[in-house]
Amino acid sequence: MANHNTGTREDWLAARRELLEAEKELTRQSDQLAGRRRELPWVRIDKQYRFETEEGSASLADLFRGRSQLLVYHFMFGPDYTAGCPSCSAIADGFNGSVDHLANHDVTLAAVSRAPLPKLLAYKRRMGWTFPWASSFGSDFNFDFNVWFTEEQQSDGGIEYNYRREPPIVDALAGKTIREWQSQNDQGPVAEIAATTGTDVATYTRERPGMSAFALVDGVVYHTYSTYARGLDGLWGMYQWLDRAPKGRNETGIWWRRHDEY
Repeated sequence: MANHNTGTREDWLAARRELLEAEKELTRQSDQLAGRRRELPWVRIDKQYRFETEEGSASLADLFRGRSQLLVYHFMFGPDYTAGCPSCSAIADGFNGSVDHLANHDVTLAAVSRAPLPKLLAYKRRMGWTFPWASSFGSDFNFDFNVWFTEEQQSDGGIEYNYRREPPIVDALAGKTIREWQSQNDQGPVAEIAATTGTDVATYTRERPGMSAFALVDGVVYHTYSTYARGLDGLWGMYQWLDRAPKGRNETGIWWRRHDEY
């Protein structure tokens, strides 16, 4: 950073105004893209999913908590995990400040994971979170929304994640592109992350991150949108700040931790 270009305030202001035009164009494109999200056809959900919550057994409609819109973060926390995924945890750290605002705008924000509820609640207390978190343990919910896969899918190349099919590999890798982490002998950062959840790479990566949106109309639930992988970047609050910092993301591997592990 010591070798970065320098200049006068006038030089900076001229360059900043040029950048501002590009930023404004990106904002306009983002607004247009948001409109296209809202125009997606809604898919009626007739399957009866069951969840366990702090209030007891719940249906998907119950997760709306009396509102007409539901945003679900598919949090990577499988039944065999001893702790939640640190990346999902970093994203979830930003939920508490948004939940109340969204709730007063007819939107419920909740997390859903496959781990049993007692395990989720213990981790929730550890992290100091207050947002709703439901367990889908024993349900097809995560499988149907492409955030959980079987061992057979891993070995046979049957995983379709982020709207593309992954090739069969010994241990399915998640988080970066398959090309970056495809080496059979050097699993890279994913092995480090898996270890922090008390699992191996194969077990860890059968769970995947994502978010899904739902609407409730006259008692009927509709699926309206889902995104995965880098589509979650906008929800990862710390990266929005880093993208505006002098050094940017400046990453050389896995640098983040759960907030109580720094």
